[in-house]
Amino acid sequence: MATYYIGANDEHGQNPFTQGKRTPIMPYINVPFYENQFNRPAKIKFMEACLRNGLAVYDVKPELTDTSISTRVQRVNRQGLTMLVTFGYNAFGSGNSFNSAQGISVYYSARNVAARQSQIISEEVYEQLINGTDQRGRGVSTLTDVGVLQSVNCPSTLIEPGFMTNFDEAKLMRDPDYQTEVAEETCKGVCNYLGLNFITRNNLNNYPLLRTGSNNNFVYLLQLMLNQNGFNLSVDGQFGTNTLNAVTRFQQTNGLVADGLVGNRTWSALLVLPPRPTVRKGSRGTFVRYLQEKLISKLYPVGAIDGIFGGATEQATKEFQQENGLTADGIVGPATWQAVSVIGGGRQR
Repeated sequence: MATYYIGANDEHGQNPFTQGKRTPIMPYINVPFYENQFNRPAKIKFMEACLRNGLAVYDVKPELTDTSISTRVQRVNRQGLTMLVTFGYNAFGSGNSFNSAQGISVYYSARNVAARQSQIISEEVYEQLINGTDQRGRGVSTLTDVGVLQSVNCPSTLIEPGFMTNFDEAKLMRDPDYQTEVAEETCKGVCNYLGLNFITRNNLNNYPLLRTGSNNNFVYLLQLMLNQNGFNLSVDGQFGTNTLNAVTRFQQTNGLVADGLVGNRTWSALLVLPPRPTVRKGSRGTFVRYLQEKLISKLYPVGAIDGIFGGATEQATKEFQQENGLTADGIVGPATWQAVSVIGGGRQR
């Protein structure tokens, strides 16, 4: 499996956000969602899935900025990749108003040097996305003059799993569970193409105990996931002092025993798996951040998505509870977790 080297690419950028690559203004929160707010987390979650499945990964665009296509193509063509997978999100019309365009599309280029392989990969990924999500399928199509499809020297596919100009699909852009779903189904398609058995995400039996001195793909995965929680580790697959310090700090923040051992409870917090703990004002950690991401995707303003359950998150929780037939106490227990964890839904226009 180490011989497979997968490139992961996200279109457009943040800091600043790419001009025009956004939804119309979203009601209740009065700001747009930007395309890269889906593309980047979906790419990272795809990388996580690849690492879990024993694949080497290359992040084509680690920057938050919108890096030029020519630069990204040059990077890809220096790597000797098995394939390139790019994440985008579609749009229709002027982009200033919502419309009925919807569904998942997957693209490849007939001008790619490995056009047939690109087509087969695209079809494998598309099949998994249609079977593994509730979204309408629009099919597998070709695109021309898209550099990350036709100018790279390896098979290449582009996934666009929704429309920014469709109100319900716009909300999905910020839903962490939809991001994960798209990433997982895409990786499943890649594994099918490569003839590999897919290792599922939510089974803790698939995750080994890690400690100082560990050296494997799961250490890469651990480091990548810790970096999504505010750390700044070199993702090198070596469980050394810096990784140990990050693990113990993560465990402290999430109310775990800070022993530096990455076992089921630490993996569960990193993956935000159920059963999820009760959280309320003053709580911190990954489960709070997940709650904030779910609420904003359902158009409940939470303030900063920072993993800190403050006043704005409490107010958003109460509004969500009140509008969904729950006790509006601002405390997130089993009933609220069950309601908020649904993919999609939320406030309507």
